[in-house]
Amino acid sequence: ALGRAGLGQVLDVVPNHMAITPENQWWWDVLENGPSSRYAAYFDVEWDPPESKLRNTVLVPVLGDHYGRVLEAGELQVERHGGAFVVRYHDHVWPAAPRSVDDVLSRAAADVGSDELATVADLFGALPLPADRRAAQRRHRHKEVLKRVLGRLLAEHAALAAAVDGQVGALNRDVERLDAFLQRQNFRPAFWRTAAQDLPYRRFFDINSLVGLRSEDERVFADTHALVLRWLRDGVLDGVRIDHPDGLRDPEAYFHRLREHAPQAWVVAEKILEPGERLPESWPVAGTTGYDFLNRLGGLFVDPAGEEPLTRLYEEFTGESGDYAAVLAEKKRLVLRDVLGSDVNRLTALLQEVCERHRRHRDYTRAEVHHALRELIACFPVYRTYVRAPDGPVSEQDARSIAQAVAAAQGHCPDLDPQLFDFLGRLLRLEVRGEREGELVMRFQQVTGPAMAKGVEDTAFYNYNRLVALNEVGGDPGRFGVSPAEFHQACTEAWERWPHALLATSTHDSKRSEDVRARLGLLAEIPDQWAAAVRRWAEGNQARRGRLDRNTEYLYYQTLVGAWPLTVERAGAYMEKAAREAKKHTSWTRPDPDYEQALAGFVRATFEDAGFLRQLEAFVAPLVAPGRVTSLAQTLVKITAPGVPDFYQGTELWDLSLVDPDNRRPVDYEQRRQLLAATEGLSAEQALARMDEGLPKLWLIRRALCARRGRPEAFGEGERGRYRALAATGPRAEHVVAFSRGEQVITVVPRLGLRLQGRWEDTALELPTGRWRNDLTGETVSGRARLAELLARFPVALLLLDREP
Repeated sequence: ALGRAGLGQVLDVVPNHMAITPENQWWWDVLENGPSSRYAAYFDVEWDPPESKLRNTVLVPVLGDHYGRVLEAGELQVERHGGAFVVRYHDHVWPAAPRSVDDVLSRAAADVGSDELATVADLFGALPLPADRRAAQRRHRHKEVLKRVLGRLLAEHAALAAAVDGQVGALNRDVERLDAFLQRQNFRPAFWRTAAQDLPYRRFFDINSLVGLRSEDERVFADTHALVLRWLRDGVLDGVRIDHPDGLRDPEAYFHRLREHAPQAWVVAEKILEPGERLPESWPVAGTTGYDFLNRLGGLFVDPAGEEPLTRLYEEFTGESGDYAAVLAEKKRLVLRDVLGSDVNRLTALLQEVCERHRRHRDYTRAEVHHALRELIACFPVYRTYVRAPDGPVSEQDARSIAQAVAAAQGHCPDLDPQLFDFLGRLLRLEVRGEREGELVMRFQQVTGPAMAKGVEDTAFYNYNRLVALNEVGGDPGRFGVSPAEFHQACTEAWERWPHALLATSTHDSKRSEDVRARLGLLAEIPDQWAAAVRRWAEGNQARRGRLDRNTEYLYYQTLVGAWPLTVERAGAYMEKAAREAKKHTSWTRPDPDYEQALAGFVRATFEDAGFLRQLEAFVAPLVAPGRVTSLAQTLVKITAPGVPDFYQGTELWDLSLVDPDNRRPVDYEQRRQLLAATEGLSAEQALARMDEGLPKLWLIRRALCARRGRPEAFGEGERGRYRALAATGPRAEHVVAFSRGEQVITVVPRLGLRLQGRWEDTALELPTGRWRNDLTGETVSGRARLAELLARFPVALLLLDREP
């Protein structure tokens, strides 16, 4: 169907982890058989951790209280399903180890004098522990046969079934017997809080229900990718979007293996690049999924002149630090301690083992090693490095990141021996080699990514609220804006290196939609007006603040301005999530009902205050039109810059969504179908007349995509699609961003519109030789184009070289 419509299909692939549910038969087999499972090597489980209680066992941290209390309350129960047995805890179900059911079956056989059942019990108890994969397969076949035999036996003999079920009931009533039975399992039910420190398997960030895969293993890769690779071979898929490659042990090896099996596929990586960081050019991919572009583009529309006054306002009003780097390091330490503790603990054990092998470092204590690791990770400037142990090489970029982290960690920990950090740096740069040393390097790199993601995106971004338009995935809120020169340089590099990367402005993971950020960015142009409004609102709301802190209140006012109009339900849900993510007064794992009730009451009270809402609406009203112009500018640049434009569901019209789940509300596609049909033949003026419906944005998307389709050579790679920055002249030149593609298409957009106030004066753009037609208005222009005339009928311009003689 897609092919008939002239469309391709790209699949989002998650190669780093799997959900651990009963439907996942591989994981079920691991829980049932432990390290004897034929799938044990598929998952990144530490079967021999330092804690003896977890040896050859998978921790299952789901209990609502400590294990003993839950057991004694009768909440853990054994059930029989045919010839198989499971352990149930409310909605959670786990398979019983086959060898562990021999006692239940033997007792039942004795009750009814059944030699046949006794034989089956003995066979279950005698199941061998396999020594290799083939033995594991044989054992798997044997236990499955035994289950079928037992199931058939109990189905055919009601007395035997009744005896077995009676013994299961007796087991469930006898706490001591049940405890002994559970100790024989390959999983260990535990209080959910234990996951933060004791979990023996690698997760996706801090989500216990997503277990890491060993995708570096060729067999695991083949089995997990069989269907995807078949779709790529058959043409069902045209490409794949690889989610979270930083979680993989060796992303480069993974991409090369994927490329080997699917040489023609379009492959992009959801790689978060910090400002100044480059995607490794050795990766055989088309580029990233566009978070780097999103932040560069958004920064174009943030006035750097607003940094000093907004920083002063933020610090004075909230009492918080305006130093983002300090906030970030603090929050990374928090998540490393409270959220990712089990990951750091596993690294600590490995580093201690490495230190024992080197006489100059063997006397470091576990506490020192743990502290050093945690601090080094907290100081890491990027999500991760890509050193490939044991042989390297180590890129200059990775070496710089490691050196920067080591120096910062040493500065923060004067009480620790600096030689410990130096040793860590040498290990990470492969200057000290060995089997366990290499393992440490590879494991370390899989921890820094989650630490950055949880510390930045899910914590610091909800604590540092100076201007939340800058708090976006892949962004640095400490960097205030992007200059046109910086943006053009990045686009030139993209044209040279990554001409087919994805270009995003909103995604499923965005903290705010593109249109919310566009409106909030305007505050940098009116810092004095914003400061006055915030102080006025705070004074009016003083009596209802209660326990609410000023930093949360400041975030709330920005949220209202950026997303207005929104309902009290959406505002309340967002603020509750923001407070929990901030982890300062409440959190997902330790909610404070009193604080959350105070926060909800504050939100509700402001919505019930007609005077406050009038003030809010009066402040927002002058921002709506300039915010929409910024949105149009972002949209046109995205469609015409080097790369492949990406449109997130719903953003074809004005979209004022907040973070998920707000940005995953149902989209009214019927409305969009009707408006798309209405764009046919509309003039620029007719499109603008329906501004409030969002039609100008959809109209622009259609016109620009049609122009792109009509001149594919101008947007291709190489010289034919060359990106060239065009400089404006005149008193308002800083308010123009313009560039050409392939010397055939020119994009012209305004920036910092509140300061501009439409007063272009004599600002102009010297166009390349030829006659140019504005595809949005039909006007033709050549030579020196005055901005006041070029943008008079529509806020942005798309010029096409007239091919007619």
